[in-house]
Amino acid sequence: MTILRTVVKRIYKIHSTSPLRCLTSLSGLSPLRECDFIVGSTWELVQRLRTEAEVRTGFISEEEECALMQELEPGLRKKRYEFDHWDDAIHGYRETERVRWGSVCEEVLSRVRSVAFPEGSPLLGPVHVLDLDKAGYIKPHIDSVKFCGSTIAGLSLLSDSVMRLVKQDASNEWLDLLLPRRSLYILRDQARYDFTHEILKDEESVFHGKRVPRQRRISVICRNLPF
Repeated sequence: MTILRTVVKRIYKIHSTSPLRCLTSLSGLSPLRECDFIVGSTWELVQRLRTEAEVRTGFISEEEECALMQELEPGLRKKRYEFDHWDDAIHGYRETERVRWGSVCEEVLSRVRSVAFPEGSPLLGPVHVLDLDKAGYIKPHIDSVKFCGSTIAGLSLLSDSVMRLVKQDASNEWLDLLLPRRSLYILRDQARYDFTHEILKDEESVFHGKRVPRQRRISVICRNLPF
């Protein structure tokens, strides 16, 4: 079941006058602080949303990523990438939902739930798995309030990427989140309800003036139920 709903928005473009540098792999960079993975239209906006838009780097290990892929790949391989979506929110994707997991993956998902959601918050049962082709991307949208509550949490597998948030009624207010491979992003409250979010195309995948090459990307997404 797809629970995304498109919000038609003018996409705010970030223009940089400095030459782009290419990040071929974030694993080769010097250690960065978590705050180095979020930039925005103003420092005040970054500070205001710092507890509502989070990036937790290195949230899973290589071994845990492999365990997730071993469970997901056989089913995904049977599906074709689709380049149109019922509500035009995603381009170049295939998806599935999963309820049962092996022990390693279940432990990973338990960690996600413990850090992302309020204690006792009822969660959406199936975990949503979204597989983006290298040429795929997610357009600006806000998840439907019919199916999703105050929090969205997603693991990023196989590739680095850039997520952009743009305020619904003020497109000059934006955040860019650098999502390294094996990281966890969390969107809560205002960042979830008042900002569209998208995953940038490979050719537009730039963070703070640096090129972030996009490969095939799988996100494993948990959500809580509406109150």
